[in-house]
Amino acid sequence: MTDTTKYSTRIDEPTGNKVITIDRGGETVDFVIGSGPEGTDIWQRVPYDADDYGPVANPRTDFDHADPAYNPNAPEVWKELREGGCPVAHSDRYGGMWVPITDDTVTEVAYDTENFTSRSVVVNVARPGDLALPAPIGGAPPITSDPPFHNMARRLLLPAFAPKKIEPWEPEIQRLCQKLLDEMGEITPGESIIDAATQYAQNIPVNVIGRMLGFPEKDEELFREFVHDVLERINEEPGTREGGDDLGLYIQQQIADHRTNPRDDLTSYLMNVELDGNKLDDDVVGGMVILLLVAGIDTTWSAIGSSLWHLAQHPEDHQRLLDDPEVMTFALEEFLRAYAPVTMARLVAKDNDFHGCPMKKDDWVLLPFPAANRDPRKFEDPDAFIVDREENRHAAFGLGIHRCLGSNLARLELKVAIEEFIKRFPRFELAGDTRWSVGQIRGPRELPVRILDVAD
Repeated sequence: MTDTTKYSTRIDEPTGNKVITIDRGGETVDFVIGSGPEGTDIWQRVPYDADDYGPVANPRTDFDHADPAYNPNAPEVWKELREGGCPVAHSDRYGGMWVPITDDTVTEVAYDTENFTSRSVVVNVARPGDLALPAPIGGAPPITSDPPFHNMARRLLLPAFAPKKIEPWEPEIQRLCQKLLDEMGEITPGESIIDAATQYAQNIPVNVIGRMLGFPEKDEELFREFVHDVLERINEEPGTREGGDDLGLYIQQQIADHRTNPRDDLTSYLMNVELDGNKLDDDVVGGMVILLLVAGIDTTWSAIGSSLWHLAQHPEDHQRLLDDPEVMTFALEEFLRAYAPVTMARLVAKDNDFHGCPMKKDDWVLLPFPAANRDPRKFEDPDAFIVDREENRHAAFGLGIHRCLGSNLARLELKVAIEEFIKRFPRFELAGDTRWSVGQIRGPRELPVRILDVAD
């Protein structure tokens, strides 16, 4: 980020709100944090206490997806809750949060835009205040948008992710994967250990979406930091970390650069597309770019990493894919079902009773689509990975109005990444502990594998 960005903090005496002043090289912006939505950018329902975010004893009444023990064991947690007769878990953390676990409860919330707003989709200790981009637009449209704006914003993005736009990327993604594999250097079968997450999976979507947006390739490491900040640092006290505005500032710098140096890419498209005869405000363009950058990176690299994690432990599935490449059509959907990375969130729009759960306005509702994919009432033998499973109407790309508009790109990246890896390394196995992410996107952050065989 620019070295000219500076931060200062003060307390506004009349309101008691914390005001963070961001100095962007002469231009100052105030960011207001308070105890209520009025006159604030974000607000906290309860005062922050770091002790509220320790280990979870009982996920039924104290659920926390940011507990480091959760993502490595999430399928077991979902199963325990379902079999214990708990279709909706609860937590006092994050100022109050509900967590539907079954396919029918997750689906019901996802489709109910009257009782549940999408204004914020990442659970954290603060909620958007009145100064934040309001509903129905939200900060990262269309995923943070409610009807009717949601449909308008989504229509603007859909053409960029249509099959005819995505299919030409296949040879580019193949070359990228082969380059990453080449850069691993000399491999000694039975001895060499690589990190399939950091050396491979995490480099694929970050490169592709960066190029689509027309951002400098040298900034790929920055993109990883942004993803970490947005999705994993959710239980830290708001306003205590300098650089909280870095992602928004970076995007505005890129928009300014595109305005000075126009080119043919997705950012320029969003800057020039019209809605009702008017170009989008920079804040709306920036929000859309943030969505594409964050959602287009961590979700897909997590799916790739989880799929390789599975194959490292199941050589029979690996061999089946090598012997019968046509099976990939079914295997791809099974990887997505069994290891769906994405959990979304909603805010309760108004007090309502949800199957006996007294949900209050501004409660969080966490939507674990991966849990819905493991519901035995939806899938036969749901905890088994069946490489040629044919009936597979999974929710990996979400449900309702916010179903992932980038699913064509995600499927392509996942397919090519798996094919190229197993073709280069016909046999590999786990070679140490896997470190999983924390928060709403589930996938390996570190995945050490020992290469047992290298293709000629």
